[in-house]
Amino acid sequence: MLAKTYSAALSGVDGLLVEIEVNTSGDGDSRVTIVGLPDAAIRESRERVKSAIYSSGFPFPVAIVTVNLAPADIKKEGVLYDLGIALGMLSTMDVIDPFKLLDCVVVGELALDGMVRPVKGILSIAVMAKRHEKSTLIVPLENAKEAALVDGLKVIGVKTLQEAAYHLSGKKKLVAIDSNPDNYFKTSWKKIDDFQDVKGQQLAKRAFEIAAAGGHNLCQVGSPGTGKSMLAKRLGSILPPLSMDEALETTKVHSVSGLTTKENPLCVQRPFRSPHHTISDAGLLGGQSNPRPGEVSLAHHGVLFLDELPEFRRSTLEVLRQPLEDHEVTISRASGTVTFPAFFQLIAAMNPCPCGFLGSKQRKCRCTSAQVERYRSKISGPLLDRIDLHVEVLPISKEELMSAPTGEPSQQIRNRVIDARERQINRFKGRHTKCNAMMAASEIRTFCELDDKGREVLSKAMDRLNLSPRAYDRILKVARTIADLAGANQILAPHIIEAVQYRTLDRKMW
Repeated sequence: MLAKTYSAALSGVDGLLVEIEVNTSGDGDSRVTIVGLPDAAIRESRERVKSAIYSSGFPFPVAIVTVNLAPADIKKEGVLYDLGIALGMLSTMDVIDPFKLLDCVVVGELALDGMVRPVKGILSIAVMAKRHEKSTLIVPLENAKEAALVDGLKVIGVKTLQEAAYHLSGKKKLVAIDSNPDNYFKTSWKKIDDFQDVKGQQLAKRAFEIAAAGGHNLCQVGSPGTGKSMLAKRLGSILPPLSMDEALETTKVHSVSGLTTKENPLCVQRPFRSPHHTISDAGLLGGQSNPRPGEVSLAHHGVLFLDELPEFRRSTLEVLRQPLEDHEVTISRASGTVTFPAFFQLIAAMNPCPCGFLGSKQRKCRCTSAQVERYRSKISGPLLDRIDLHVEVLPISKEELMSAPTGEPSQQIRNRVIDARERQINRFKGRHTKCNAMMAASEIRTFCELDDKGREVLSKAMDRLNLSPRAYDRILKVARTIADLAGANQILAPHIIEAVQYRTLDRKMW
């Protein structure tokens, strides 16, 4: 007898529909064969499924059982097919009506006692099931809230194989899981450190406000202990809140990586990722034989903070160039090509030299000129050109350190950032551009017109600092954001002057 149901495979952060065909033929010893490019974990599912069926009180087919996972030219990996295979086998023995499985997508790992364990990538699978117009998604109970984030899909959460079989046979109907995404925005919010706690550093805080308002990348340069990490960790407190579409896109990446939880199935805050400088290329960009998202994708719609930037391997830093330009990562392997989203803000921090005290009035630098040059050369010019803002973070005085914090609260800064972003949304309506940092060359010409005074100021800065054409574009983008924060329709000379001062690395070091 032949039975069919559907499951899913994951390609990057997208789900692919997989048809599970189960056929029983002949009598004699039970023998199970799984075909359709299964990996070792799927081949081992024969033993898990057999034990789970016996433990749940159902008979196992006394026949030759052939399980086909179609399409056969796509490699199937992982343990999410266990539940679908088991239900297909029960359907061949008339425990379940075969027709009830045809409109279902079933995923879940089985324990030997019949319990259903959670799997990764549920949100991507739910989106795929809705796209293929499947009415019901049967998932482990721990994954049900996440799957229910997709509107218009009936999600059934099950604890055991027996529950799933009884629901499909009509013996014990389970209630569909409901999940209102708005509730997670209200209850799952975690307190973020406030810019009000940062003493002094007015120039650096202004640079962070501009970065947040325009989506710009930023590099901080300063001696150890000046507060570079402290500032970076507070950027999330002034960034605009995630929209629902952004939250779902971010959650898909984290779900595939197994970072979502039953309690917090939806990412409601912008991610903040801070990998150590010993990270590998694959760890940063994503990869391995079965590609998984790297840190740049886990920071999608959020912040990627690279502390001690020159300590990263140069080859590792160079892989950032593609995602910074294209906002996605494409990884090619023998098994195929996958693409991960990677729209993030890069926030970097570095010392001016290996010891960290070049130019400091507090301590004398011990580095030779050759050491300083070797240290700085780890950051290539093309990578540096992709960072819009360079700002010095200077040591604060003893008086500032001992005084009470008097900085502006993050909420006030955030309100200005949101207003500036709304101006950009209206400006780029109907385009793929989301913020000033994403403007293409044609959009810069259209939206960054200068008056005569502004052109004169920028021309002098280009000559004096020997800036590259890409740096020229960066200055115009930053000036456009400064004008948005000021509520100005046209970029004026003061906006250009302020934007130029955020090219510290061009002016003093490179």
